[in-house]
Amino acid sequence: MYILGIESSCDETAAAVVKNGRELLSNVVATSVAEQALYGGVVPEIASRRHVEFISGAVQQALADARLTPADLAGVAVTFAPGLIGAVLVGVNFAKGLAYAAQKPLIPVHHLRGHIAALYLTHPDLEPPFLCLVASGGHSHIVQVQSYTRYKVLGRTVDDAAGEAFDKVARTLGLGYPGGPAVSKAARGGDPKKYRLPVPKVEGPYNVSFSGLKTAVLNAVNQAAMKGEPLDISSMAASFERRIDEILAEKLLTAARDTGASTLCLAGGVAANGLLRSLLNEGAQKLGVRLCLPEQHFCGDNGAMIAAQGYYELQAGRTADLSLNGLATLPIDYDCE
Repeated sequence: MYILGIESSCDETAAAVVKNGRELLSNVVATSVAEQALYGGVVPEIASRRHVEFISGAVQQALADARLTPADLAGVAVTFAPGLIGAVLVGVNFAKGLAYAAQKPLIPVHHLRGHIAALYLTHPDLEPPFLCLVASGGHSHIVQVQSYTRYKVLGRTVDDAAGEAFDKVARTLGLGYPGGPAVSKAARGGDPKKYRLPVPKVEGPYNVSFSGLKTAVLNAVNQAAMKGEPLDISSMAASFERRIDEILAEKLLTAARDTGASTLCLAGGVAANGLLRSLLNEGAQKLGVRLCLPEQHFCGDNGAMIAAQGYYELQAGRTADLSLNGLATLPIDYDCE
């Protein structure tokens, strides 16, 4: 069963074909990240315009690489929520037109469910239930994946997401965009113990908060400037990266101990962070549980993850008609009650 996946929730225009939810046949990503970097972050209007320019070519290339035509597809899956609404609508409307023209089922996919499904492409033997930390530019969730289409959120950020915090700190330190890779690069050779950054307190055993951590970095930068003292940017980056990764790792490991989970997973853009991977690997070994990490190219937004999840949504009979709309916000467990 071949599923075409279309993703356009932020600044990547992506399309891919996946067979039976596990086998990758093609994966095309066109990004406007270099252009967005000129402004220090994603400009929604620019992202939407680039999606309009790129989406037809990306889909055609994905089908060509898979050596398929629309007639060969079992369905067209598309990210319909959450994301930048203008960007999301480009993908949704294109998918609706393609599905209608090819007379194929239209499959709405939640973006975070897609990130989790990327793990099935890296680990073909992975099956629910498992516990997953989904960390990206707009989201930080600890999710019990109960089945391929049922989820329970145990914890989440109460303010900034992990990726958002990386972007803001990178901007404060003058490191550029996207923030995660920029901070990690600057942190190499830095002393992660030089700057004592706080561990934000938050209600809920698995919730996280990064706004105060971001503010602590900003205050340290401002104080150094006012005193005329040099700021060790490399060590500040290292201190921030270690603190945020320690918080994320500890929350997931705590949830694993409390729930008795035997398999832990990491997904989303922040899953590419090497230090976080290392901390979770060490913690999983101590707990004696399995840890599944996505391949690096499946961490960022891509069409393959949408196609993979689309397969399971179609199996569950979750399709949409041409009235499908894009949504800027929607919880991952929106239909799991």
